[in-house]
Amino acid sequence: MGTTSTIADFFTRIRNAIAVRKDTVEIPASRIKIQIASVMKEEGFISDYEISPDQKGGKIKIHLKYFYPEPKQKISVIRGIQVISKPGRRIYLKVDEIPQVYGGTGTLILSTSKGIMSSNKAKLLKVGGEAIAKIW
Repeated sequence: MGTTSTIADFFTRIRNAIAVRKDTVEIPASRIKIQIASVMKEEGFISDYEISPDQKGGKIKIHLKYFYPEPKQKISVIRGIQVISKPGRRIYLKVDEIPQVYGGTGTLILSTSKGIMSSNKAKLLKVGGEAIAKIW
């Protein structure tokens, strides 16, 4: 699996855990996945994440975030995730090409020369980069 396909797997595992309303999901760790989890926490899409080492390089335990509009009703803060760059088709954006995601309620995760960050932070730092995924 290439880097981007492991990222697609990362988001698929999160999507699947949300579909069955799990509180946590464990994913094999890598530096890029840890950085993506960090951005997701900063932007308020997950409540927390932990890194636990093992023989194969470690695991990330992601604590998913839900809200409860009524008792016994559990709705995920993450409404959708869309992977943008794929191994065969990389999408690069200049700072002025970075779109708003769902009217500003979502974010675009970018891999920039200054590291992995949200579209909001990239605009502040005036850097473009490879669009990894949209989360709303």
